Amino acid sequence: MVICMKVLLVNGSPHKNGNTSKALSIIEAALHERDIQTEWFQLSAKPVRGCIACEKCRETYRCVFEDDQANELIEKIIACDGVVIGSPVYFAGPNGALLALLDRVFYAGSCHGRLFKGKIGAAAVTLWRAGSTAALDRLYKYFSYSEMPIVSSDYWNMLHIGNDQTGEDILRRLGRNMAELLDRSIKKRGSDIWTSWIFQRSG
Repeated sequence: MVICMKVLLVNGSPHKNGNTSKALSIIEAALHERDIQTEWFQLSAKPVRGCIACEKCRETYRCVFEDDQANELIEKIIACDGVVIGSPVYFAGPNGALLALLDRVFYAGSCHGRLFKGKIGAAAVTLWRAGSTAALDRLYKYFSYSEMPIVSSDYWNMLHIGNDQTGEDILRRLGRNMAELLDRSIKKRGSDIWTSWIFQRSG
């Protein structure tokens, strides 16, 4: 039985082909080395709503507002086995429009629905000089609150603007580590399926 794994790459930059896209592409290449499928989600340049604490998502596990990308992103995360969120660093934090979207996505889909439990998460940021660790910490909080295993590399997952060979190596290792964790989950899932089949046959 072949189990195909897929990772969602979220480009949280308003620029489709900018530095954040470059960082995510490095991670993607490492995932493809291990035959992990990928799908891209591009943050729209259109306005994004913030959460108004209406609590409608408590019943539906979806956001009540349907005029931006929040519910689309919820569905795409559900359909994938892992997610990598990339963002540029603005004032030592991720893109504000991205955060407005993620606040609603994770509040509706995770806090109330627990829809992302067990999915593997990672984050990467791009920057000119400083603010990477604060931005990464903000993104990691979405995963840790959602019962999602977090993948790490051998340093902070950041890519500086310009020629940053060290940053590229860090992101490449991040992608390979994510692929390895996904591979282990495949083996675990296959073992569980085999065990279930044995019990059914013996019963």
